[in-house]
Formats: sequence, C-alpha cells, structure tokens
Amino acid sequence: MENGTAGKRKRLLRGWRGRKGRYYRNNLIIMLIVSSIPGLIIGLLVYWMAGGSLEEELLEMHNRQIEQRAANIDDQLTNLELMLAHWAFDPKFDYSLKGMDFTLNHERAWDITKTLVVMQGSNSMARQVELYLAGEQPVLFGTEYGTLTPGAAEVYDKLMDTDQSTYWTEMSFDSAKVQPKELALVHHIPGGSLEPFGVLLLRMDTQKVSDMLRTMTPYNSGEVYMIQKSGGLFISGSGGDGDAAPFVAALQKAIGTRGSGDGTSFLYDWDGITYAVTYGDFSRIASEWMYVSASPISSITSPVVELSRVIITVSLSALLLAAVLSWIASRKIYSPVRRLFQTLLPEHTVCEGREDEVTLIERHWQNLHGQQNALQYTLSQQLPHVQRSFLNQLFQGYLYAYSERDLQNRMKQYKWEVEDCVFVVLYIQLTGISSLDGKFRSGDESLVSFAAVNIIGELAAEHFRQAETVNLHNLTAGILLIEQGAGPEPERVRAFGEELAATINRMLKLQATVAYSAPMDHISGIPRSFEAVKQAVSHRRYGDGNQVVSLEQLERDGQGQQVSQYSFLLERGLIQALRTGDAEEADRLLEEFLDTLSGDGAKVIDVQQGMLHLLGAVQHAVLEAGIAPNQLFRGKNLYAGLSQIHEPAMILSWFRGNVTGPFLKELSERSDAGIRRTIDRAMMYIQEHYMDNISLDSCAEYTGTSPFLLSKSFKRVTGHNFIDYLTDLRIEKAKELLRDTDLKMNDVAQQVGYQQSYFNRIFKKQEDITPTRYRELSRHGGEKDAGTRQEL
Repeated sequence: MENGTAGKRKRLLRGWRGRKGRYYRNNLIIMLIVSSIPGLIIGLLVYWMAGGSLEEELLEMHNRQIEQRAANIDDQLTNLELMLAHWAFDPKFDYSLKGMDFTLNHERAWDITKTLVVMQGSNSMARQVELYLAGEQPVLFGTEYGTLTPGAAEVYDKLMDTDQSTYWTEMSFDSAKVQPKELALVHHIPGGSLEPFGVLLLRMDTQKVSDMLRTMTPYNSGEVYMIQKSGGLFISGSGGDGDAAPFVAALQKAIGTRGSGDGTSFLYDWDGITYAVTYGDFSRIASEWMYVSASPISSITSPVVELSRVIITVSLSALLLAAVLSWIASRKIYSPVRRLFQTLLPEHTVCEGREDEVTLIERHWQNLHGQQNALQYTLSQQLPHVQRSFLNQLFQGYLYAYSERDLQNRMKQYKWEVEDCVFVVLYIQLTGISSLDGKFRSGDESLVSFAAVNIIGELAAEHFRQAETVNLHNLTAGILLIEQGAGPEPERVRAFGEELAATINRMLKLQATVAYSAPMDHISGIPRSFEAVKQAVSHRRYGDGNQVVSLEQLERDGQGQQVSQYSFLLERGLIQALRTGDAEEADRLLEEFLDTLSGDGAKVIDVQQGMLHLLGAVQHAVLEAGIAPNQLFRGKNLYAGLSQIHEPAMILSWFRGNVTGPFLKELSERSDAGIRRTIDRAMMYIQEHYMDNISLDSCAEYTGTSPFLLSKSFKRVTGHNFIDYLTDLRIEKAKELLRDTDLKMNDVAQQVGYQQSYFNRIFKKQEDITPTRYRELSRHGGEKDAGTRQEL
C-alpha cells in the first residue's frame, strides 16, 4: 500500500476497479458512518447550497471561456480581412489586368497564379484563393487559370453587383448545384476603385470553419453558430443540418427577447436539457454578426441535485441505514467526477483503470496550455508584419473612412500606446545607387531598401520608445514616431535624421534625404503629413550629399526662388536631331541638356519638372512625325514612370531606353517601301498640279503626312528637296512651251504656275539666260547657238 499524503490523494481519486478502488470505497464508507451523526446535518446544508449555486458557477465559467474563444475567432477573421485588403491594393492587381490577353502574357498569368498560391498557404482557414476578371472573355485564376463559360461566369459576376468593395458572403460557386454553400471573403479589384473589373475571392474551408466554431462548445456537444444580423449568412459548427434547425430557431427567439450585447449569458431549457447559452456581436466589414454558443450542463448539475435529494433522505432515515446510504452516497459522489472526465476526455475512458482521472485532466490542461503558448508565440511573430501592413495602409490614405476613435482602437489592438500621444512622420529617400560602380546591379533596389529599413529600424529603436519603420520599396522608407506629452523636440528629430543619414552613408555608401513633419495629435492627420513630407523630399538639391528637411521650416521659409536652368536651345537641337534620325547627336544633346538642368544646385523637383517638359516636347515631335504615341510607347504612362526617378544618371538611362530610343527606331523603320509610295504619290501630285499654286503643306495634306516628314523623306528618296524638284519641273515645262508654242511670256509663266516678273528671274537664275533669249536660241541658233549658250 502506498505511503504519504500524495498516495492517499491518488487512491481516493482512482476508479472503483481493483484492490485500490475497493480500499478507497471501504474507507469512505467507514468515514461516512462515523461522521454521519454530528456532521450529517452540516453536510446536508453544504450539498444543498452547492447544488443551488453550481449552475450559476458553470454558467459564469462557460461565459468566460466563450468570450475568450470568440475573441480568438474575431482576431482570425480580422487577420483574413486585412490580408485580403493588403493584396487587393497590391500593384499586381491594378488596371493593367483589365482586358489583358493571358495567352500572350503567360508570364504575368504564372506570376498571378503563384501569388494566389502564396495567399492560400498563408492561412490554414483558406481552402482556395481565386481571382476573377470580368470582360468579354471572363478569366478565373486559382491554382490554375482558364476562361469561364457564360453560365459559370454569372456566379462570379454577381459578386461585383454590390456597392461594397469588400464583404463576406455564403454561396455555392458551382452553378449546377445549389448546395453546399461556402463562406467566402470578397474584395473588388483594383482596391479602392469605383469601377472594379474583377474580384479577389478567399473561399473558406467549410470543415475548418466548423472546427473553429466548435471551439466555443467546451463539452463537445450542443450547438454553436454565427449569423449576419442583416440576414444572408448562417455558419454552424454542426454543419447546418436540419435536425438543429428547431433548436436554433428557439434560441434566436429567446435571444431576441433579451436584446443584443457582448458576452451575454443565460440558462435555457430545451427538450429536458439545460443549456448554458452565451452570445455576442462581431463587428465585420460593413455588417454586424452574432455568435451563439449553447452547451448542455444538465449532465453535470443533475447528479449533484440528485445527490442532494439522497442526502436529505439519508438525514431523515435511521442510523441503521447509514452504511447502505453511505455506500450509495459514495457512488453518487464519484459519479460527477466520472461524468466530467467522460465529457472532457472521452478518448481516455479506456485508461481509467490504469491512471487516475486527476492526472489525465491535468495532462489535458497542460496540453491546452501548451497550445495557448504556441498560439501566443505565433501571434507575437506575426504582429510586426500586421503592424507594418496597417501603417502602410495608413500612410497611403487607404483608411480614410475610419474615424479617429476607430483608428485609435485599431492601433491599441496592434499593441501600440496611443492615448495622449503625438505623432511625427519621417520620410527617407536613398540616392546614389547609380554611381556605385557595379556594387549593385539593376534590380537590386528592393534588396537595398530592405537593408536600409533594417538599419533605420534598429537606429530608431535606440532613440525613441515607439518608432515603427515601413519599407515603401523603391529606395524609400517611412517612420512613425509615437510619444506621450508634447512629443519629440524638432532638434531631437533633426539630430536623429542627421545621424541616420550618416549611418546609411557609411554602411551602404548611399546618400539619404530625411524629411520630417511637425508633431500632430490626431491619427487621422498622418496620411496628409506623410504626403507632405514625401513632397518635401523633392526640394532636395543635387550635389549636397545627405540632407535633412523640416516640413515646418520649409513651409515657413517658402520654397524659395530658383532660376530655371531649362535650355530651350538644347531642346530644339535635340528635337531636330531626333527628327533627322541622328542618334549619336541626340544622345549627346540629351546628356548635355540634363547636365545643364541639374547643375548649380538644382532641386530634384525642378529637374523632374524640366524633364517632364522635355518629354512633352518629344511627344509633340512624335505627333508631328505622324506617329501615334500610345502605339510607339506601348501604352506606358511615361509621366508616372519618369516621376519615380530621382537620380540624373538613372533619368538619362530611362529617357534613352523609353523615349528617344523607340522614336529613333520607328523613324529608321519608316524609310521603307511605304515612304517610297508616299513620295511617288507626292511626285504624281506635283506632275499634275505644277501649274497651280501648290506648296509643301498642300502636298503633305494630299499625301496624309506632316510637312516635316514629307520634306525629309522627299530629300532622302529623290536626292532633291521639294522646292528644287518643283522648280526644275516648272522650268522644263516652260522650256517646252517656249520652244514649241508662240504663247506670250505672261501666258507661259501662268502655264507653269509663276507670275511673269518672278518667272523671268527664276528662269534666268536656273538657265543663265532670259526666257526671250532662250526662245530665240532654240528656234534659230541650232547647235551653234546652243554651244554659245553653254559657254555663257
């Protein structure tokens, strides 16, 4: 027999089987008989009071458990909403997808498919993530992609027939079947667009949704479900079978009489069973949900109530029946423990003869505690990513619809302290990557941005208690400083900016420009301040190295007067070189133009504006050359692309590759048979209308091209410019009339399109003799006079 207090406790809690069980039972009977006389009445009162309050204690315990698990479910659904919203605003799903032929753009289709697979794998609740693009030929992306039939596309088209850009729905995505319905999260794309052309769809795993809801039923029985208050959604942890429908309807009716609220609980009797019912609200996107959990507690409370009645009977019986009644009482005392064990750990029932129930329950509690710690660890690992995603959306202004109170609650939820705090926004831009002589290759901007953000984050954490850094990519980053009271002093922020710029310069060999805002006490003002400091960086001067710009000081001092370095002479020379197809001269003038524009400490914004103006001039030249800019540049938004570049070397490379290069190539390709046909038409037109008042403009209008292009092409094909060719033709026709007719000089001049006075001058200039003298020589002089004329 075991010794010590621990051994006695284990023997008392073991089952009735075996020698140890009999020892426990016999000792318990003797103890009850001996103590029955003085303690029977006291025991009666204790059990009576316990039986009356047990239901209330179980209800309170049930309420606490359900509230905690409901909060976990709410966090999971919120993370899904934030994840889908983040991807919906990703540039991968912008307007470039509209009408795209994915048969030709198979690399883009493959990239979209990989992105959807990553999104699907990022959350275990997602069964499938799909992208539907509407149009004349609807396309559906999932793990694979393909076109849809009109019948199949109709199911997805309904998802866009709503004013809400993101929402939850429950529907069947198989047009041939009504059931089963799936819970899905829908987001229109592009994010924030008023005219979406597709949807990003996250289809939930029905079984995992049911498993998630069943976590709110502590005893693995009963009913748990979520509904949308406005109707349309019903998600049940039991799969929504028909047997539960009457019970659900009765629960809804009972809840309706009590009103809504968070964590409200009550006891409800149904079909002879008492249920502990807890319900509350979820705030989802553009709708309110209600969760309801009903768990049976009769299996726990009924044995205690019955035991109380037995004790009352025992107390009124004679002491002679004490042994029998004590034996019965001992069975009933163990019965609630046994039933609780069977309810919580039914899979361990076969082990109850070998291990006591307390050990198994303790082990089960330790397992749940370990799972809780694992979930807490996972949350702590994912929290920084969620924080950065939230800040990125806040900086970009995507959360404009949220009130100040909503933004405060969100930031508190993400573990930020924002009560009585002020906020300062910093924007950092790195430059000089193009001058590192091969240290970084083209396309390494993301890698450099990642390294810089890590440096910035570590340095900010050393200077400020709450400082969150966001990677904005393309060699830029943002910082949000949060401090209580009046916030950080401007001198302190400026000193931090200078140290930050120096650190980046020392470690990455890049120059950094840091712009910071004035302190603000409203979260809703952060997007405007971010945009302002982003614009303030453009007032950086070339050649000044690291720079720290105070938005407050910039607004106070004004932008200053800067003499424009824009060279119209170089612009005209560049346009002329492009028109003539002189690529070498065009490159030289473009480089000289940029050097002039960015010299003498010019500001970034001035250089960008000058290059944008030059881009407009080049596009005007493209139009004059009879070329469609949209076709030549393949629909690219050149102004947006040029606005994102901040370094002269990169601007020069971009301009050559995206603007002047395609233009020169197109002009070169146009000197083919098509141009020859145009010149042939022009020559025929001259032959037919040389006697009229024709010009280069009228001929260009006839051939459907520009005067500049016609003149250049005419010279290239015929070897003569337009006016020389017309003049030679008219003189030849005039010579024929002088030789073969007796027309007066005035009539001859009109026949070839000249006034007589001008005709005489141009004829003498071309032939070195007057028209009258030519007629005389041609008629009477013969070969001799012709030779004399040649000598003259």
